[in-house]
Amino acid sequence: MEEVDGEPKSQAPGEVGESEIVTEDAAFVRGEPPQDGDGPPKVDSEVEVLHEKVTKQIIKEGHGQKPSKYSTCFLHYRAWAESTRHKFDDTWLEQQPLEMVLGKEKKEMTGLAIGVSSMKAGEHALLHVGWELGYGKEGSFSFPNVSPMADLVYEVVLIGFDETKEGKARSDMTVEERIGAADRRKMDGNALFKEEKLEEAMQQYEMAIAYMGDDFMFQLFGKYRDMALAVKNPCHLNMAACLLKLKRYEEAIGQCSLVLGEDENNVKALFRRGKARAELGQTDAAREDFLKAGKFAPEDKSIARELRLLAEHEKAVYKKQKEIYKGIFGPRPEPKQKKNWLIIFWQLLVSLVLGLFKRKRVKAE
Repeated sequence: MEEVDGEPKSQAPGEVGESEIVTEDAAFVRGEPPQDGDGPPKVDSEVEVLHEKVTKQIIKEGHGQKPSKYSTCFLHYRAWAESTRHKFDDTWLEQQPLEMVLGKEKKEMTGLAIGVSSMKAGEHALLHVGWELGYGKEGSFSFPNVSPMADLVYEVVLIGFDETKEGKARSDMTVEERIGAADRRKMDGNALFKEEKLEEAMQQYEMAIAYMGDDFMFQLFGKYRDMALAVKNPCHLNMAACLLKLKRYEEAIGQCSLVLGEDENNVKALFRRGKARAELGQTDAAREDFLKAGKFAPEDKSIARELRLLAEHEKAVYKKQKEIYKGIFGPRPEPKQKKNWLIIFWQLLVSLVLGLFKRKRVKAE
């Protein structure tokens, strides 16, 4: 295999080539917001009134346009009852974004939909929703469990949205339509990569992956599964390339592992996971990934270079540790000789006698 821009050249169909990914200075990538701890995050930004019962505070600005009615929106959110701080829903834990068609949302999500309709792609916001636009006077005693007349707090990230006049949800699409929609998102992401609009590109890739959710993939066999993986895997690989350069190594490992779950011998995934593991100091695991990648690309110079760098790094670490330990333990100091007090006493006595003898001699003269 030929070396291109420091990584193996082979790529899955539709994956952005290494010459097209500026992986040294990437500026943004998807990710889970900070963990909620005991409740919703504290936000100091200005409160925007969207409705008599809905307010919004922006945590992170988005970009582009806002979704219109019947847009199919993809979002992650956490939800709490405001008074009790009881968290009753979390799509990040489920690892599956919510799909919402604005104007066709469930009644209990009316307030959430109002908030989402005010957001731009990539925006991260905190919404406060009155009980009238949430689970109402009765609440919900199944799943989710929400007490009666509970005002709600949502932490929301709008991943992106599709403008569709008819508001067609993924569940209403044919297999070909879903794969086609995901492929268009992937291609849009590739184009944005070329322009180095990395924030927008990452959101396009995540939207594409949302179309290829687990519920969908489990239903596919044969050529349709191959078609879907030809869209899904390149998106994971491109996201991993950005995560590496953002120094978000754990997330990069996660993206590569998803690909390797489908294709255990994928050279790009092994290579990038190896790089992430090396950065985390997991040298044995990194070497294992590089060696396995090398079996399927024995002539690839970039893999050999990474193995050499890994060996040099280990050698440097060993040398440094050796110097540290040498400084700590050092050469054994020479033992100090113990003073013989008897000899010192006789030396003083002789000096005293000689002194007295000398004085008497002076007087005699």
